[in-house]
Amino acid sequence: MTDPIQTPGMPSWIQHSGPDGKDARSFYKKVMGWKLDEMPMKDGSSYTAITVGDKPIGGFSPMPEDAGAWTIYVTVDDVDACIARASREGATILTQPMDAPGIGRLATLVDPQGARISVITYESMQN
Repeated sequence: MTDPIQTPGMPSWIQHSGPDGKDARSFYKKVMGWKLDEMPMKDGSSYTAITVGDKPIGGFSPMPEDAGAWTIYVTVDDVDACIARASREGATILTQPMDAPGIGRLATLVDPQGARISVITYESMQN
């Protein structure tokens, strides 16, 4: 089976954001039966990961947002090049390409129809 983290074009991570992370985590744990694990981050903080089997598949943003939403991360070979192409094609760039230590390089855009999506190149792909 292909590892979506290593496969450009594949959805590889989902992330929930919303006004109350604690309530969202409780809801999805009960509804989906997800196991939630705290993942230590390189900056000393932690991130609540969604684990299915023994593999993390997504998580919950530690930063509250006004409205709840799911963001899909799609693996790409080069985040900067992808964001440049998206911008030329009419996307609005919500977060410019940035490095997330221990994770990879990522950015978020809104397509011309108003849908949000994030792109990522994992550190494991950069070695």
